[in-house]
Parts: sequence; C-alpha cells; structure tokens
Amino acid sequence: MRSARCIFLLSLLFSFQFVFTQTIYSKAYGKKADPALLYVHGGPRGNATLFEGTTAQALADKGFYVIVYDRRGEGRSIDTTATFTFREAFDDLNALLVQYELKKVTIIGHSFGGIVSTLYTEKYPEKVERLILLGALFAQQETYDHILATVSKKAVAKHDSATLHKIAAIKKLDKNGAAYRKQCYEVAADYAYFRMPYPTEESKKVNGLYENGLATQNIRNDQAPLRFYKNESRVNIDTKPVLRTIKNKGIALFAVYGKQDGIFSQKQISDIKKLVGEKRFYSIDNCSHYPFVDQQTEFIKVITQIMTAKK
Repeated sequence: MRSARCIFLLSLLFSFQFVFTQTIYSKAYGKKADPALLYVHGGPRGNATLFEGTTAQALADKGFYVIVYDRRGEGRSIDTTATFTFREAFDDLNALLVQYELKKVTIIGHSFGGIVSTLYTEKYPEKVERLILLGALFAQQETYDHILATVSKKAVAKHDSATLHKIAAIKKLDKNGAAYRKQCYEVAADYAYFRMPYPTEESKKVNGLYENGLATQNIRNDQAPLRFYKNESRVNIDTKPVLRTIKNKGIALFAVYGKQDGIFSQKQISDIKKLVGEKRFYSIDNCSHYPFVDQQTEFIKVITQIMTAKK
C-alpha cells in the first residue's frame, strides 16, 4: 500500500514537472560546452522570435551556447494563470538555469528585458557572469518624456495636429498605467523611432529570414501589459541605482545601443555610458532598437568582443 502511494505521488510530481517545462517555451542553440548566452526579450507582450529567428544560430556558429525563451504568458509560453510580475520572471529564469544545467550565465537583456535582467542580477548576482544591456530600458519616465517632447517638435514641424492632440491626451493619463506606456510607444513608432535610418542589403536579408521563418510564431498577448501593471508595483522605474550596485558587486556590465535608437535621449545614452564605463559601452551606427537585425554582423562582433574581454 505504501509503495503504491509513493508511486502515485511520484507520478504526480513528474506530471507537474512536465507541465511546468511545457509552459515555458525555450530552445538552446550550439554546443553545451561553449560559453552560455541567455537572451531576455522585451515586452511585456513580447517574445524571443525575432532574436531566435535571425541571430541565435548565427551566434551559436561563433562558438556560443545560446538560450532563448518566451516569458511566462508571453509569446509561445502560453499560460492563462501568469501574473507577469518580476518575481514570476525570476522564478522562471532560475528554472531555466536548472533545466539547462547552468550555474552562471551571461544575460543579454533587450529593451524591457533589460529591466527584467537588471533586477534579476541584483537579486541573484551569483548566477550572472555578465549583464549585457541591449537597447535596454533603464530610466523609463525619462524615455517617455523624451518621446513625447521630441515627437511633439516633429509633429509641429509637420503640422500634424492629430499627433499633437494624441500627445496632449497622453499627458493627462496616469504615468504608472498601461495606457500611458502603450500610447507613448505608439507615437514613437509612428515617427519611426524603432526603425533603422538606411536599410542595408544585410538587414533586408536578415529581416527576410525572419519573415519567411519564425514570424509566423510571433504571438502577442494583449493582456500581458494590463496584468503586469495590475500585479506588479515596479512599473515605471529608474534602474541606474541598481546597475551601480551590480557593478560594485563585481559583475561585468556592458551596454550595446543603436546610435539612432529614437527612444533614448542623448542624456540617457551619456548616463548609461558613464555608468558601465567607456570601454564597455558600444554604439552601433545606422542602427535603431534592434541591433541584432539592423546590423547583425557588427552586433555579433561586439558580443564576441564582450565575451572574450577581461572582466
């Protein structure tokens, strides 16, 4: 009777573990013996398909063990019970390290994923070899203020009254609300703040690779931002003090930004450059918010330099 009960409990445990690993989509590229890179995508509402479909294998071909995943409830990690909190994201990152048998890892945190990665590194510094901020958000209100101010100037010059009316309405919204964030990025997108200035043959090829591949799996959960803003208290933050703490703990900190990434002011870029140090800051020309697509060859070169540099 006791042995039967043990078998039943073990089967329940196995089932739970199976369900958990199936909930979080992840995939590894390259050889396990190579230095590990874990990509943390933007959002909330994002996924890793663009990075995975264009760059994961290319980095693996350069001698890295590249892990991609979609956060719980986002992209291919469908979960109707997801809370979208940082705590949940941290738990899943810890589970991924266990799943791939990694004690320490280099994290590439892109956009909002830079905030997730920064806060995770603060809480679990022993698990992070390097933190690479890739077009990463770090002073959210400064970004929103910059977007609204600069788009306003452009809209005035274009006599774009519709955008000016929209910006006036945005300024009346709760700055800690999902609608404020969403509409700030909408006007930024309308004015090409996320677009590289001059597409190259390489960038066209890389974009084509995605459009003919994983673009079909680009799942967007519109509930993700709403539930994040409902369940998480840290929704509009400045992580520069956290980054300083991380740096003081001896974790190698790097930053990679597109020169024409329109969502960051020159002051912000100067701030992050001073924070990480001039030798650990990389600026890529003719490049906006997605360096791994806009300038893939240069991006891979930069990552290789970072991974081989002295910490």
